[in-house]
Amino acid sequence: MNSLALEKNTKNEKLVNVLSVAIPVAVAILIGIRTKIDLGAWTKVLPHVIGLLNTTTSITLIAGFIFIKNKNIIMHRRMMSLSFIQGSLFLVLYILYHVSNASTSYGGDGILKLIYYVLLISHISLSIGVVWFVLRAVYYALSGQIVEHKKIVKWTFPLWLYVSITGVIVYLMISPYYN
Repeated sequence: MNSLALEKNTKNEKLVNVLSVAIPVAVAILIGIRTKIDLGAWTKVLPHVIGLLNTTTSITLIAGFIFIKNKNIIMHRRMMSLSFIQGSLFLVLYILYHVSNASTSYGGDGILKLIYYVLLISHISLSIGVVWFVLRAVYYALSGQIVEHKKIVKWTFPLWLYVSITGVIVYLMISPYYN
């Protein structure tokens, strides 16, 4: 299986840094648009697809971790590539949903409401920051900088896994309130 390889250079490193800022900013701008774009009724199913993507991303991240611990580099690469693809698809679908639908309010109360908002705020905050870590980890892997890759994934893996798992929990908590 041929794999994508990137050259180690400052141009690619700068691109990673630019994308790490541009992606969250673009998402915030697109989500912040008050006038929604009518993309059709099919967008109402997107929260469920997004919840599923967060679930499968959590699974492939854990599988990738297990594979690398067992020194199965080929399967590790496949799981991490799949995680990256799922994360990218999540991002596209998340934007499509939020530019075409009003945000759904959490309808619970009491301690569950507090738990929901703590999880939501930590999920959103860390999802912004994890973009840089993920892009940097992927860049290091694809450019053969394995020592640097190993150093950064010590932070990337737990952050990305937390964001994925809290995404699932937040989805499950708000799903009864979707229209």
